[in-house]
Amino acid sequence: MPRSMHKLSPRRVTTLSAPGWYGDGGGLYLRIKTDGSKRWAFTYERNKRRHEMGLGAVVDVPLAKAREEAAAARQLWIDGLDPIEQRRTTGQAEPERKPEAVPETVKQSGSPLFGPFAEAYIDTQEEGWKNPKHRQQWRNTIKTHGKSLLTIPVDVITVDDVVAVLQPIWRSTPETAGRLRGRIENILDAAKASKHIAGPWENPARWRGNLIHLLHRRGRKSQVRHHPAIPFEDLPDFILRLRRRPALVARALEFTILCATRTNETLRMTWSEVNLDDAVWNVAADRMKMGVEHRIPLPDRVVEILREIAKGTNCDPGTFVFEGQKIGKPLSQMSMTMVLRRIKLGHYTVHGMRSAFRDYMGEMTNHPESVVEQALAHQIGDETTRAYRRGDAFLKRRALMKDWEGYLDSKAVKSKQAKGRRKPDSARLAASRNHHGLGEDLRREIVTAS
Repeated sequence: MPRSMHKLSPRRVTTLSAPGWYGDGGGLYLRIKTDGSKRWAFTYERNKRRHEMGLGAVVDVPLAKAREEAAAARQLWIDGLDPIEQRRTTGQAEPERKPEAVPETVKQSGSPLFGPFAEAYIDTQEEGWKNPKHRQQWRNTIKTHGKSLLTIPVDVITVDDVVAVLQPIWRSTPETAGRLRGRIENILDAAKASKHIAGPWENPARWRGNLIHLLHRRGRKSQVRHHPAIPFEDLPDFILRLRRRPALVARALEFTILCATRTNETLRMTWSEVNLDDAVWNVAADRMKMGVEHRIPLPDRVVEILREIAKGTNCDPGTFVFEGQKIGKPLSQMSMTMVLRRIKLGHYTVHGMRSAFRDYMGEMTNHPESVVEQALAHQIGDETTRAYRRGDAFLKRRALMKDWEGYLDSKAVKSKQAKGRRKPDSARLAASRNHHGLGEDLRREIVTAS
């Protein structure tokens, strides 16, 4: 089937909402008015005049039927007949509608409008995006800040059009502006790959050699955001404070620090992922940022935490280990952050704990950098290196995590040892009595003897 035909899909017809003309090919258009109504129209030229033949409302005429009606009308036009006149002679109900104004760019371009094509592109790509928030951000930035591009065919968008979209937010919200520019560039590249844009052509949203000369260049500091981290030197004291808090969320935060994992990896952990006997946590690829399955060796303290939690649950394989107040739901994304705020450390972040882990390993140990990076579930080397290195250095990482646990536990161990050296209150009281009582008893004996 030629690419210029059957561009729409039933789902697209249902989800489209922005007013405009959406071509299916062969003269068939979906027309969405400003009041939200949707109708089918077949357009053609006869005697140097444009005609629009209504084919009915979308609610009454499905896409397949509209294509059949358009194909029949198109054949009449090819045969030299006027489709609207032919329908009148056969007594069909749909009268000729007065042609509505169509943007000049739509008349000149056979390519799809940017808005509909962007929606179609997101629909095809979002299956590979694990984060639902990321999917929604794509749509929101395009519809909110790229609104002026929505009704322009993809092959006639210019550099000026892109600059007009980016300029108002380039300084006020630079992060959003930068992401929007990249998304526009990707969508237009996809349109070119889909043969909706003929060459020679240069992407008007491209940064290097193009927009870099028209928009203020942001410094590196505005592009990189570091997560505030507790200095690793202070973490043993922090762990000691954390263990005094009995709440489940405190255990979740301690667990996250000990395993050097991301917030979402911890909170969405299920009992099916854990093997307590082997002290291993297997995180599925679809839950990892890099999309690669990750095995995590569990330190003794982590196993202890999990066994304590297991006492209060049936450990159903599908349930979350750190379950929230709502049954079947994990603790909220903000729960561990709130712990930091309650103990007056809200200026630090949970994700920053991973940075503290990295700093400690780099400055205080001799563990290889590649092993540390694998413990953080980061990609190591280029694609060729990863193709040959298929192991995950699990045994080395077990030793590394044992080292990390020992460091974090250092203050707690000293505290226990100090308590062990101190005699219980009853023993100290008895000793005090003996120490002071010896002289008292002797005094009494002397008095009695006299």
